[in-house]
Amino acid sequence: MEQKKLTKKDINSMFLRSNLLLGSFNFERVQNMGFCFVMIPAIKRLYAPGPERNEALQRHLEWFNTHPWLTAPIFGVSAALEEEKSKDNVLPGSSIAAMKIGLMGPLAGVGDPIFWGTARPVLAALGASLALAGSISGPLLFFIAINVIRLSIKYIGLKYGYEKGNEIIKDMAGDRIKKLTEGASVVGLFVMGALVSKWTTINIPIVATRIKDSSGKVQTQTVQNILDSIMPGMLALLLTLFVSWLLKKNVSPLLIIVIIFVIGILGKAFGFLG
Repeated sequence: MEQKKLTKKDINSMFLRSNLLLGSFNFERVQNMGFCFVMIPAIKRLYAPGPERNEALQRHLEWFNTHPWLTAPIFGVSAALEEEKSKDNVLPGSSIAAMKIGLMGPLAGVGDPIFWGTARPVLAALGASLALAGSISGPLLFFIAINVIRLSIKYIGLKYGYEKGNEIIKDMAGDRIKKLTEGASVVGLFVMGALVSKWTTINIPIVATRIKDSSGKVQTQTVQNILDSIMPGMLALLLTLFVSWLLKKNVSPLLIIVIIFVIGILGKAFGFLG
């Protein structure tokens, strides 16, 4: 019996299709239709039309959901296992389904803090900083950088999963994933914290003292001048910590934004904020 093997063209086709993973997102089985769509090039290569191909397609229409960028390694492992199953039909289909279920949770736990919690907000913050200065490079930086990361993760992850097969589960064992996630979170928090002083500006223009010098000129000192002499950016830091505390208390982010807007408008209108 001829043993079929996936080609580079099949892998590339799966990579291109993976960008449409969420095109058929549904609330019953979430990413299942997109997953099956991505697997079609591999299934067509490995199985002739008939019961085995139908069974393989049905196998990948089960409930599936994880971080959309980190589905790539699961696609790769699934393709490798389907290739193994097509050779002698010894590997049970339930093993492939179990592998998918086993990888969904850990990869979702990695993807959310690294990409949604770190890469995207950090790049958006850098891009917004450039945009505030009037540079078109701000939105371009964000768009190009985030897509370079996304496409690289998808392509490398797909090839890695296919080449490793079941061994990828061993690579995810232990506390490697936990350390990677914690490290990414620390970097993200560090960068966002550094941007607080750049982005958040609070000015209290209330005059604290008026001193007339020897030439008769009046020197005024505002509350903000006094605070800046103690610690520049103190109010921005306190506001950030206060908002963080409110979020931990499960206060709605929308409510926090509205309150800050109202205080800012009233402060400007009554003169206690500049």
